[in-house]
Amino acid sequence: MASYRHLIKAATAACLFLFLCAASVSPCTLAVVAGKATPDGRPLLWKNRDTTSFRNKMIAFAGERLKGVALIDAEDSEGKEIWAGLNEAGLALMNSQADDLGGPGKDGADNGRFIRMALGRCATAAEFEALLKSTAGTYDLTANFGVIDAEGAACFFETGPASYRKFDARDPAVAPFGYIVRTNYAFTSPDPLRGGGFIRFERASHLFQAARGENRLTVRFILQEAARDLVHEKLHSYPLAAALPADPAAPLYIHTNDTINRNSSVAVAVFQGAPSKDKAYLATMWAALGQPVTAVATPFWPGAGSVPSVAAGPDTAPLNDFSRALVAFLYPDVRGRMPQYLNLIRLRTCGGEGILPKLLRVEDAVLERTARKLREWEARRPDAQAVAAFQEEQAKAAYESLRAAFPNILVKE
Repeated sequence: MASYRHLIKAATAACLFLFLCAASVSPCTLAVVAGKATPDGRPLLWKNRDTTSFRNKMIAFAGERLKGVALIDAEDSEGKEIWAGLNEAGLALMNSQADDLGGPGKDGADNGRFIRMALGRCATAAEFEALLKSTAGTYDLTANFGVIDAEGAACFFETGPASYRKFDARDPAVAPFGYIVRTNYAFTSPDPLRGGGFIRFERASHLFQAARGENRLTVRFILQEAARDLVHEKLHSYPLAAALPADPAAPLYIHTNDTINRNSSVAVAVFQGAPSKDKAYLATMWAALGQPVTAVATPFWPGAGSVPSVAAGPDTAPLNDFSRALVAFLYPDVRGRMPQYLNLIRLRTCGGEGILPKLLRVEDAVLERTARKLREWEARRPDAQAVAAFQEEQAKAAYESLRAAFPNILVKE
């Protein structure tokens, strides 16, 4: 097993390469699901965050009117830009970059700051839309904004610097199956050749179509199937089913530049909406701080007034540090374009059973404990101290379980 120093050098080199070569610094894969399409009737919102900012962490914040929890770049010490977040009213908000909605001198530079402002001000999707209207032309926005709220709203707003268009997942004329998928192009773009993420859009659409037909559009499906997907349909590449070489000296690599789980994926955020407006406190943010195939998701709630220590920190988060070390193990070759290639043998055979079964065991335990706790909280609302204690316990348990499951992956303390 490589030393910690070697792992960090590999990860750093890979980050630099991707920064220089990426066509867009913030491609992402998103979906919004209306409650009518989920087994429990609660809306869902998903974001695989793809960016060159590999160091991510969680924060608790206080806005102009509302408090919340959010995913940010670790370097953004004041949390001025938010890339996915949930406020105490049950409003969840995130975005993907949509360069095809921009123009001369307009590249979405205000996207993250706008999300921060909106989460601090808006309690509902209707209030978010009113904010878009009242500020049109004021901010540099080029984004697909995804929104759900405690009233059951589930929609995307394709937003440019001076206008927007709403796509409602509850409208059968817009979303006949109750969900909408987006990547990095807009359906309202005047130029169909601009933007990106066309291959990811097709793959995510196929996954969601199949899951909808089986009535399993759930948090677990998104976290464990969609977010971690490594299939490249255009190349007929199905890595988890492919035969592995018999000779370990001839490793099999897969290209992850156009898969949903990308070499530039740095975090996952999945939001489960509240069951009703009077129980907005049950709206939950799930976040995995790292490339999906190297991280596990844990829950966060605005009502805690804080975030777990292993998901935060003065620099980056310990959970993110672990993921980056595991990324370096899976992408060991930093020459040329090799940082775009994942070592499939390592993914599938690490520790005998492979990496994914280990991650899913840890995540399944968190999901099950959280489901039990949410049932308790639905019957009786918890205080902030109880919420903070539970989310701290789950994040710490996940981190310790990961360290125990991968003893040879060395992470800086």
